[in-house]
Amino acid sequence: MLHTNAKEFEKELIDLCDMFYENDMPEIYHEQMFAGKLYNIITIDGKVDEYQYDMPTGSALKQKSLRKRYALLSLYKTLSKRENIVLPWGSFTGIRPTALAREAVESGEISEYATTEFLEHEFLISHDKAVLASKIIKNQKGIIKNDHLVDFYVNIPVCPSRCAYCSFISSERRAVEKIMPDYLQALIKEIRAMKKMMIEKALIVRNIYIGGGTPTVLEADELEMILKELSFKVSEFTVECGRPETITREKLLVLEKYGVNRICINPQTFSDATLKRIGRAHKKQDILNAYALAIEMGFKVNMDIIIGLPGEKAAAIKKTIQTLLELCPNNITIHTLSVKNGSVFKDEKPELGFKNLAKILTESENKVMEAGYKPYYLYRQKHQLGGLENVGFYRDNDICQFNVDSMEETSSIIAVGANAISKRVFSIENRIEREPNVKFLPDYIARVDEMIARKEKLFEKV
Repeated sequence: MLHTNAKEFEKELIDLCDMFYENDMPEIYHEQMFAGKLYNIITIDGKVDEYQYDMPTGSALKQKSLRKRYALLSLYKTLSKRENIVLPWGSFTGIRPTALAREAVESGEISEYATTEFLEHEFLISHDKAVLASKIIKNQKGIIKNDHLVDFYVNIPVCPSRCAYCSFISSERRAVEKIMPDYLQALIKEIRAMKKMMIEKALIVRNIYIGGGTPTVLEADELEMILKELSFKVSEFTVECGRPETITREKLLVLEKYGVNRICINPQTFSDATLKRIGRAHKKQDILNAYALAIEMGFKVNMDIIIGLPGEKAAAIKKTIQTLLELCPNNITIHTLSVKNGSVFKDEKPELGFKNLAKILTESENKVMEAGYKPYYLYRQKHQLGGLENVGFYRDNDICQFNVDSMEETSSIIAVGANAISKRVFSIENRIEREPNVKFLPDYIARVDEMIARKEKLFEKV
């Protein structure tokens, strides 16, 4: 159990402890004090480690950020030494290490050429991960921040069936069949209200993303009901098709009709044995067929895979990477399995073991980059195996701008549908406000007017 007087950072300190201990955490005492210098004192089993840091002058917000940074760094040094464990992302417990480094550049703390050294020195992030993050920052150069530019997100939290690794809030289609017409009508009502608001506020949509869930679990006529409401002129319009068994020519024709130019087909693995184990109702050949159809019809395609799926060995992962590179989609996203309480696999350990998992992830990322792909966004999740990461890659300048906006939090997002979270980015004030919709379909249907009012208040003053 952790005891600390730095209550404002307690959650992050506990998150770091959780990276070292699943059970049987020792009594850990952390004290932070300032006496000319910043002191962090860690005590475990009577053994005391003391760390001291010079604190530069700066705003109260900057001082708080540094106190948090050094509290985590001190605790990490002690736990790493005590348990003989080195975490790839060091003392960093957040989701977006790239945002952290970019903020340091923008604030003048470091130069744009020093991000690798900054991440290694200030957070003890491994050299490989620091280099990866720096490459992503370079590839994201030219991010546009404009308070009148927004992304529009539509959530369809429904799937044909539930994958065994999944912990998302998503319903199986058969379980919500009776209320689907009501959900779609509520969704259309919210879309129309947001369109009206955006006109009044002179907000311009630059990207549209329909996610879930599996949006193509909807029939072609249901997809058309939604798509015809999204009459924005955008250069990037993505639909997360996800499961290949939901993809048909009829549905893709509807997407094409309404300007969708990018879709996601997410195999997760090309191993039929693993697909069966995780509860997928399709095989490798179904993925290949869906991909061939999408390419034939001119869509840009992203493909997701997950490393660390239960029972999957290194050979199967290498075959999956090889197949991906042979297909050569516009984007590849490599995820590390994140196992949360809602997953069937929450108590299972990866077949590879954590050290081999980290090795095969790095090898997979390098293989993709050697094939000409470049990394362009990165994020981490709580409960991610080995404290690793998810990375998106692109080729031929086909960056998904919505992913960058969302992960780096550089653009406001107006999000509609159950469990959708809208985000208002105040770029000048350097702050973000969020407004979530209710999570479950019946609640959303009953309270859609309230969801509309929430977002109107969020964007009240533009």
